[in-house]
Amino acid sequence: MTFLLVMLCGGLGAATRFVVDGAVRTRLRTAFPWATVTVNVSGSLLIGVVMGAVLFHGSGEGWHLLVATGFCGGYTTFSTAMVETVRLAQSGRARLAATNALGTLLLAVAACAAGLGLAALL
Repeated sequence: MTFLLVMLCGGLGAATRFVVDGAVRTRLRTAFPWATVTVNVSGSLLIGVVMGAVLFHGSGEGWHLLVATGFCGGYTTFSTAMVETVRLAQSGRARLAATNALGTLLLAVAACAAGLGLAALL
């Protein structure tokens, strides 16, 4: 049963990514992949909150699997971020490629840490 629920939440995460990605791309028409950055950073924040709830408050593992593994696993997309980085580099936009790779990593780690900190306060 848990397997099916994780799958369902993964599908919900992927559908949410599709909506967020489309909304960001519609508003920000640039060469820089802001949509993927937005998805990965917000997903990292959510995983930080979930992990913080488990670590600091002993919250049950069941919902942790559904939200972190299922929803966030379907929502975040670091493989797409890396493909976008390579495509930027191949198109002669080395600075944008480096900014995307390093910026995504740094922002995602900071967002996860912020999520952990937020969960500790709750």
